[in-house]
Amino acid sequence: MPPLLSRADRTERVLIGRPAEEMPRIAPNLCGPSRISHNMAAVKALDDLYGVEPPPAARLIRELEFNAVHIEEVSRFFLDIFGSTIAGPDAALPHIPGILGRVGKDIGLKAINVRKKNRRIMIHLFGKASHPEGGLPGGVSRGVVEQDRDWIREAAAESLEFAQFAIERFKDTVLADKTYFNAMMDDADRLRTCSMAMVDERNEAAVLDGLLRIVDPDGKEYAEFSPGDYARYIGEWQESGSAGSFTYVKPLGWKGMTEGQGTSIYCVGALARLNAADAMQTSLARKEADFMIATLGSRPVHRIPANHWARLIGGLQAAERNAIIAADPLLTSKDIRNMNLRLKGRGVGAVESPNGTLFHDYETDERGIITKAKIIGPDRNNAAALGLYIQKIADAFISGTDVKEGFPDRVVKILQLYDPGIFYHLAPGKAPLSVVIRNSRGEVVREINQQPAR
Repeated sequence: MPPLLSRADRTERVLIGRPAEEMPRIAPNLCGPSRISHNMAAVKALDDLYGVEPPPAARLIRELEFNAVHIEEVSRFFLDIFGSTIAGPDAALPHIPGILGRVGKDIGLKAINVRKKNRRIMIHLFGKASHPEGGLPGGVSRGVVEQDRDWIREAAAESLEFAQFAIERFKDTVLADKTYFNAMMDDADRLRTCSMAMVDERNEAAVLDGLLRIVDPDGKEYAEFSPGDYARYIGEWQESGSAGSFTYVKPLGWKGMTEGQGTSIYCVGALARLNAADAMQTSLARKEADFMIATLGSRPVHRIPANHWARLIGGLQAAERNAIIAADPLLTSKDIRNMNLRLKGRGVGAVESPNGTLFHDYETDERGIITKAKIIGPDRNNAAALGLYIQKIADAFISGTDVKEGFPDRVVKILQLYDPGIFYHLAPGKAPLSVVIRNSRGEVVREINQQPAR
């Protein structure tokens, strides 16, 4: 029987034989969600492949667009974040009208308007929002003129206002609910793993340019490395009969599905960005992160439901940064591409997508044709941590062949913590999920099939 291929493996094979310059356009259309993040990771890989540094104006334009991605993502899934948290960890997901009844109908209009204005930034700079085509090795294809500055500044200001509003509403609605807060502090939702994320030269949380940093479960730095060196630090463990693989901290070796000091499992994403960095980059986000840490009582934060809270803080930092970029005189410089290209044969790019660290790794022949490609996205980076988390919840819900009511929906909420978009279209209590329970011999003893609503 031929080996099973994951979606990432199939995507990587499709890329082989294509010119490297096509990757920013092709990869996002093959990789499903987070298309703009794949576009940007591909562009960063081309920078490395051609050994070229983009000029300052191009860096600002790229960051402006990528921060807009993070802001748009928060506004897009804002109601889902509230739905998952307000309902409590074991309750069915509420309908949107029920969520609006708790947080106020004005929030829907605010979120939609902010999303619209940030998508305008994406379209203006990179051609499309859903299937971006912008970005070139050494820079960008389109600059910003002074006439654009006013509406970009307005979009940034409104995004900043929304981000602050969202966090305050989260505090007023979610943190004030003792039932949810107590549940968030439950040990079943505490997962002590390593964390990996991008940091800048001050070890502050970055999303586009910087080094990758891994901290252990106590927050001590284990490694800091450039994207091109990721293979020295990130290993992959293949489980028998599985199409997926588990990534882990390679120098530590695969220790199995274990947590705590000495584990080689790591997580990525909004909470990992807060844990891996010494601080957030911007003043308001830094203040909110400090408040979150003080409220939850420790750093690193291992309370996984706090991922939603951390996501809002990341959106605040993105909005603050765009307000700064919108006022930067360099933004409208015409020097937007460095053409000193020299093909190296291999290039690696990494970015912090909203859901976590994303790597694109390309090798080419002397003509610049892709001969090998590897993509490691947030889903693969989080696979081991996610599996360990579900295992902990399963231990609390399953005894022999007895399964407590609500287990499938609890799994849905766990998945939403890592990627809010996975179950964006689900009705309450109707996640399309199969739960298979096996005994120690691998024999199926019970199967629960929950079908989506029609």
